[in-house]
Amino acid sequence: MTTTCISGPDLAHAVVSRIRTRYKCAVSDAAIQAVSIEKAFPPSRGGWRAFLHPFERPSIPALAGITFDVREGEAVALLGANGAGKSTLLRILATLLLPTRGSARVAGHDAVRDSRAARREIGYHSGGDLGLLPRLTGRENLLFFGQLNLLSREDCLSRIARISTQLRLEDALDRQVRTLSSGTVQRLSLARALLHRPRVLLFDEPTRSLDALAAAEFRRYLKSEVMKRGTVSLLFASHTLPEVEILADRVAVIDQGRLLEMDSPSSILQKTACASLELAFFKLTGRAPHASPETSG
Repeated sequence: MTTTCISGPDLAHAVVSRIRTRYKCAVSDAAIQAVSIEKAFPPSRGGWRAFLHPFERPSIPALAGITFDVREGEAVALLGANGAGKSTLLRILATLLLPTRGSARVAGHDAVRDSRAARREIGYHSGGDLGLLPRLTGRENLLFFGQLNLLSREDCLSRIARISTQLRLEDALDRQVRTLSSGTVQRLSLARALLHRPRVLLFDEPTRSLDALAAAEFRRYLKSEVMKRGTVSLLFASHTLPEVEILADRVAVIDQGRLLEMDSPSSILQKTACASLELAFFKLTGRAPHASPETSG
């Protein structure tokens, strides 16, 4: 009988693969890993000094050494006041910004060194920067961005038909984006983020501009259709605390670029001895009650 000797990294890989096969969720790579992420921006200048901006030394900190992970199938909410660094963190993970220091991995890919592969696994949506082409129709926009994500035309059209029904976009598909209401454009941008079935969703204020009915329907769709498979991970910033309580498995409280706490909503309430996330936020950050976390960040 012939035996094969396996040692070193190959042996470790074989053991982990065997464990994953036998115990489905016992060992799992984090969908998102952020290690000591720092980000600083140059000071803004006016007049002729604005031309020197690209050469200015970054001296205004936005993130100050944030480390955390998001597990596969997990939903994590970012909670913080205006300027806390939530949007900056999401943009770094979405490969739209480079960190000043630290590293990030998304779906197993380095967000800096392997950004192209990382982007294929990411569905990114920002309520403040929708990025759609205004003179194209809704269908043309979705088809364009779907094919950028390497979907075939046939597969793309099939997915557009399905997701447009789920997000109530049928009437918007054949109209130019510039003629649509802000809420409809918001839903169209969400459809674009979900179209290629990414493994990691990065949402910055996903229900901004949506009316109460559309926001509730989107949360229902996200939780019961997208997240139920357990293979999609969600990191989102929201200004709606009930939305955080509905969607999030864990909450990351960020203040002045630092991670203050990261745990389940119930555990945070227990640790802070507070009756609501709002009061827990005030206690963790030391802010007065009038400085609500429901501001943009």
